[in-house]
Amino acid sequence: MSGRFVRSSKYRHVFGRSTKKEQCYDNLRVSRNAWDTNLVKVNPKHLAVNWEAGGGGAFAVIPLEERGKLPDRIPLFRGHTAVVLDTDWNPFNDDLIASGSDDGKVFLWRVPDNFTVRPDVEVDDIQDIAPVGKLSGHSKKVGHVLFNPAAENVLATASGDYTVKIWDIEAGAPKLTLDIGDIVQSQSWSANGSLLVTTSRDKKLRIWDVRQERPAHETNGHSGAKNSRAVWLGERDRIATTGFSKMSDRQLALWDIRAVREPINGFKTLDSISGVCMPFWDDGTNCLYLAGRGDGNIRYFELENDKFEFLSEHKSADPQRGIAFMPKRGVNMHENEVARAFKTVNDGYIEPVSFIVPRRSETFQDDIYLPTVGLTPAMSPSEWLSGKEAIPPKISMASLFDGKGLKEVEGVQDKPTGTFDAPAPKPAEPDIKKTLDPIVTKAPEPTPVARPTPSMKEQGASMASMVSKFADNKEAEPEDDDDSSFEEVSKPVERHTRSPVQPSSPAISSSPRVKEPETKAQPAAAKRDPTPAPAISTPTTPKIEITEPTNSVGEDIEEIRKLISEQTKLISSQAQQMQNLTSEIEALKSKLN
Repeated sequence: MSGRFVRSSKYRHVFGRSTKKEQCYDNLRVSRNAWDTNLVKVNPKHLAVNWEAGGGGAFAVIPLEERGKLPDRIPLFRGHTAVVLDTDWNPFNDDLIASGSDDGKVFLWRVPDNFTVRPDVEVDDIQDIAPVGKLSGHSKKVGHVLFNPAAENVLATASGDYTVKIWDIEAGAPKLTLDIGDIVQSQSWSANGSLLVTTSRDKKLRIWDVRQERPAHETNGHSGAKNSRAVWLGERDRIATTGFSKMSDRQLALWDIRAVREPINGFKTLDSISGVCMPFWDDGTNCLYLAGRGDGNIRYFELENDKFEFLSEHKSADPQRGIAFMPKRGVNMHENEVARAFKTVNDGYIEPVSFIVPRRSETFQDDIYLPTVGLTPAMSPSEWLSGKEAIPPKISMASLFDGKGLKEVEGVQDKPTGTFDAPAPKPAEPDIKKTLDPIVTKAPEPTPVARPTPSMKEQGASMASMVSKFADNKEAEPEDDDDSSFEEVSKPVERHTRSPVQPSSPAISSSPRVKEPETKAQPAAAKRDPTPAPAISTPTTPKIEITEPTNSVGEDIEEIRKLISEQTKLISSQAQQMQNLTSEIEALKSKLN
């Protein structure tokens, strides 16, 4: 380990734990359609699976507690006339789900109360679930549906007609239309629901100002011919994309939405596997999970200083075609689970994979479970359409841990926060001075200034003072003596720098309050003037001097050194950040030129 630097992180040892097959969701018929979607969506109550069904399209909803082998015949959510391509749960209603299909329609469904896939009826009497709403407006297949994460009942649907429509599902009509110009491969909302990022077949990355129906930014994305994906990194102004190079190597990129001409630190090559990487962001841990479509691996990274630091990889011999991640409010905090994935295996069953921080979990771990989004939207559809921006209220994970239900916390931001990793402005020098002021202007005990040797009279006064401090002395205060060296307290010594403390000796006074004449010390004459001294003392013997002033000086000096060390580290970190920012500016200038 000599010379090796290990990055500090709470999630450096996170591991993925598979589930025994008897605790999985077995006997499924996952859709074999080749359209590039996740096939599976999950919330804390239900699991939705695109179903391989004849005579039109359907999907299944499975209550999470109903594990094990499912019956051969279960109630399906059936109504589309063609295969279901994508589904999405309403983030503020765990019983409402939207679906998009190859028939160009978008349906809305409500899970019935006490719904089960094992109804206590005859097989022939099992009833399928019908939709509660229908959205018509696309002329071709609807490949992606995605609810707005901040506004209630606002839905984005991407179609083969090269458009993305924004719906108010209460009104049942499209309110906005984004003209993409090509097939949309993925889409992701910003945390406050005002911006939408899309990747498309023309290899463009676009960030849309949705309510203006125009792209705010557009740039070239991954150059490979295969599909690319994008995911917004929570409340940050960062986007992560996965895709392929011209040589078909899988890539990962991080983008700053304020300057999207090029990704931060360029495109990072992952490997040469051919399957699409499906990205999932966990805002509570700042971790990005990448699940390979067609392989069994899930690797995960931590975002730090605008760089994805590789943490580990969950490897499995069972490849996945579809995968979904549980919202944070649905994880098992009693086992320190920070994320849970649901992956399809051989199109026959779904296996939960738990990602766990290895530590004892008798109590709530508040450092890894920050407040998360609950079930209350930030605004209504009309407020969102009128231009409002807000983050949904957060809930306390501690209240869920204690079984107290959803409890909102205060201090919610109205807009997405800026990136935590953006270079911070360099503080002015007075900030550092203020930090040190409590020590610099402290009572002058630690003043490292050597004094002249005291006179015999002063030595005697010091000895008497030390005795009087520990004696039961109730005498009146001593009278002023014109010849006494204690008559006047000297002014604070003006100094420009703090030099190291010189070692004390019996002949050197450590009292910082007394300005003493330069005379030769004669300890033997200490008895000549027994006049009691004030509370301020000037110890003369080595024993007394080490016991009080020297210890005080040493402690204060050590405290100053610690503060200076901390400030030095802070200044070094800020200098590095400024250097990185300068490099980015120079790179942008060179590209513009």
